[in-house]
Amino acid sequence: MHRLALTVGFSSLLAFTVAAPGTAQSPRDSVVAVVNEFFQAMTAHDSVALARLQFPYGIHFAARVQGDSVAINPGTSQDFARRIGSMKDTFVERMWEPTVLVHGPLAVVWAPYDIHRNREFVHCGVDAFTLLRSATGWKVATVSYTAEPKGCKPSPLGPLEK
Repeated sequence: MHRLALTVGFSSLLAFTVAAPGTAQSPRDSVVAVVNEFFQAMTAHDSVALARLQFPYGIHFAARVQGDSVAINPGTSQDFARRIGSMKDTFVERMWEPTVLVHGPLAVVWAPYDIHRNREFVHCGVDAFTLLRSATGWKVATVSYTAEPKGCKPSPLGPLEK
């Protein structure tokens, strides 16, 4: 009887632990949360948060569609954080339906997005974030994106709230 009570008690505790809200996020959810934090830091002009979320030696690539050609603009994580921190305009970037791949300490987030400057649509495109899990958690290693000013489908998120 004692063994049965112990088994039932342990099973109940295990079920509570698995189903309890606030438990650890899955790797997928953790990676998406970092990308969303990145967007929030951009909107807030928070260069300190951007620096914390990225490796300092990380890189950024923008592939800007210009007519029939594409201009590739490289940059560093540090330059990006400084530039966002000094901007007067407010940017809101939103992604949806991210494809997330995680393998051990490596993750990729690929998602369509739109971006607004001072609440006005600027362009859409696809973001591709590469993240690596460090001792302090997931960090952005690279950001690559397309910037497409025309031909954007309406966001499934609807219009940006005013």
